[in-house]
Amino acid sequence: MASTVSTDKLMSTLKVKSYDFDPGVATVVAIDWVDMKDFDAFMASFFRTIGTSNVTFDIAVSASSSGSSPVVVKTHAVGSQPDAVGDQLFLECTAEEIKGVLAAGRYVSARVSVVTDTDEGVVTYIRRPIRLYRGLTADIVS
Repeated sequence: MASTVSTDKLMSTLKVKSYDFDPGVATVVAIDWVDMKDFDAFMASFFRTIGTSNVTFDIAVSASSSGSSPVVVKTHAVGSQPDAVGDQLFLECTAEEIKGVLAAGRYVSARVSVVTDTDEGVVTYIRRPIRLYRGLTADIVS
């Protein structure tokens, strides 16, 4: 029998959102610039869905929500390329690391590049809030 308990444990302690990565270019693409104002940690994952070409993966910070003048916080030292469907990379940083590279930095983005512009994947962001509150992660349906 399915549980009837309304559980909001992880959804109130983490902000999670996934993005379709279908760049159509072979250059670095910032996935989405998100505000770190009320968060103390950021993690991004790249999940390969199509293609086999090499990948670069980093986290950048900007003082602007548009991502102007980005500064790299961390770069994934990709040892073994995620060249098969289902391969995954993970990269994280803290608010302190973000401020350490750009004192006015408030917006972060995972950035991904592929060598072949037809390669695709899914990028997921996970942010940990400074204060917990219900509904931090919610369904997104268009």
